[in-house]
Amino acid sequence: MITGKPFLTAEQIQKKVRELATKISEDYKGKELLSVGILKGAFMFFSDIVKLIQVPMDIDFLIASSYTKTQSTGKVTIHADLRLDIKDRHVMLIEDIIDTGITLKYIKDMLLARNPASLKTCVFLDKIERRKADIHLDYVGFEIPNEYVVGYGLDYENKFRNLPYISIFKKST
Repeated sequence: MITGKPFLTAEQIQKKVRELATKISEDYKGKELLSVGILKGAFMFFSDIVKLIQVPMDIDFLIASSYTKTQSTGKVTIHADLRLDIKDRHVMLIEDIIDTGITLKYIKDMLLARNPASLKTCVFLDKIERRKADIHLDYVGFEIPNEYVVGYGLDYENKFRNLPYISIFKKST
């Protein structure tokens, strides 16, 4: 397995996280936010961005998946749901990457049925050319090409999450 040189460096990542946190802080000034991390992949991005958002905040997590190895199954499984009630709250879903969009759309629709005051999305990486689900993204870090990437929380078979940068993954033969 080969990860190669960084596609996005740790410095580029942190600069973008600061930009997103500043914008979210401005948009939510005077409001309390419930930030929801979608695990496992978003844990690094989530940790970094919530430390920089400058509004009162609660946090919660949910665990969802629709992938096996490098392929989307098209079926979303919720492994662990939110613990907090989101009714009448301003909710921000924080996700590592949107590829087909199936998982995030499923989660967003599920949470909208719980009547939040608002529900927005913050996605670190957007692989727009792979999109299958029609979903609006409110905050996007980087648009990336249709390549399988690892690092900064993203994995291949649960490996490479600990890389401080994003790298294009190539499986050696």
